[in-house]
Amino acid sequence: MRNTQWFKGKKILVIGLAKSGIAAARLLNDMGAVVTVNEAKDMTGTKEKSELEDMGIRVISGSHPLHIVDEGIEYVVKNPGIRYDTPIIRRAVDKGLPVVTEIELAGMVCGGSIAAVTGSNGKTTTTTLIHEMLLESSVPSYAAGNIGRVACETAPAVQPGEVMVTEVSSFQLKGTEEFHPRTAVLLNIVDAHLDYHGTRDDYQQSKAKIFVNLTSSDAAVYNAEDPVVAAIAEQSDADKVPFSVNAWSTEGAFIQHGWYWFRDTPILSADEAALPGRHNQENMLAAIACAMLNGAEPDAVRTILRHFQGVEHRLQFVGRVHNRDIYNDSKSTNILSAQKAVAAFEAPIVLLAGGLDRGNSFDELIPSLQKTKAAVFYGESREKLAEAARKAGLISWQFADTLEEAVEKGFQLTDEKDVFLLSPACASWDQFQTFEERGDTFIKAIKSVKVPR
Repeated sequence: MRNTQWFKGKKILVIGLAKSGIAAARLLNDMGAVVTVNEAKDMTGTKEKSELEDMGIRVISGSHPLHIVDEGIEYVVKNPGIRYDTPIIRRAVDKGLPVVTEIELAGMVCGGSIAAVTGSNGKTTTTTLIHEMLLESSVPSYAAGNIGRVACETAPAVQPGEVMVTEVSSFQLKGTEEFHPRTAVLLNIVDAHLDYHGTRDDYQQSKAKIFVNLTSSDAAVYNAEDPVVAAIAEQSDADKVPFSVNAWSTEGAFIQHGWYWFRDTPILSADEAALPGRHNQENMLAAIACAMLNGAEPDAVRTILRHFQGVEHRLQFVGRVHNRDIYNDSKSTNILSAQKAVAAFEAPIVLLAGGLDRGNSFDELIPSLQKTKAAVFYGESREKLAEAARKAGLISWQFADTLEEAVEKGFQLTDEKDVFLLSPACASWDQFQTFEERGDTFIKAIKSVKVPR
């Protein structure tokens, strides 16, 4: 673990708990910082509060009192989900205090190299692939992010010669200053999280920060077919390593004549890869490039690509029910991810979509709806999705109030050998706490479906 002396004795405020806040508070306390934790929710009587206080960490909960910032605080670590227009964050910024997210801490203390993955879609799948490819190659690797442990909980254990592979969000990257991965992967950029970032430009600039501190000895792995991504990569000082499904390049990863390649090394016939869909081809290419840059062997990469079945809730194959293939893509929280899910299949699709209404139109989903056989729309956004279905000329569609009802109605629209797909194109928060809860609800509901009459 590096830079431990830098934190010793510093008065640091951690704003917002959840997993990342608790991990940051523990790490800072272990390094000798004087830590205050502030959580908007009342934590009176909770196990978390007791454990933190037992370590000597001061806990203030129930609100965000502004006076905390004026008590000699030298450094602020905020939960990534807390907006920058929150009054206590504004106060800290106005005072000129550094305001960072836990990924910045992880970068400061990590003793090994960091491979960081960002993008609007595909982060977890790509991160997991890289991690598995490295392990299969006997390269010591730690996975961090939504996969399980947060980065600042993982980083202290990573030693020289080892790799921490972590997915990073725009929320996390916006709160970085010196975060410096040795390999940075930018998968794609679409309009997302504009309710948090406010503007498209702020969102794109936050994603671009993954490349900002890279030097000529580092690698920027990027999607050459995404013009926004390619333009961002062009500004980097790093060695540029493109990946592309369509365009051949001796500098990166690509598909040619039905084979995956990395530079001049053939990896695998595309027909042998286990994951379906063009979007997963992009994820696999990015993973191939990043893993091999970090020491993965072609045979190991080949093995993982042949057998990797995907990550839970991300175009996850649930199973075959009454001779219908069931896929859980609950992580589909925007239009692009739903488009890619629909494009992954050649068989007829019955689609379940809906969720939180963020105020956007679904007209970009029209070509995907034209490809589907039938659909059921539920949740806050169902009327807008139905309007897109009408424009698409989709005849067979229905409304449902809940996801469980959507499963029941949707399955009755299927025939044998169809694909029954949950790919909501919306956040889950109108009916569920998380996309994981939504996916689990879908899987549970599938178990009780009846054979269509």
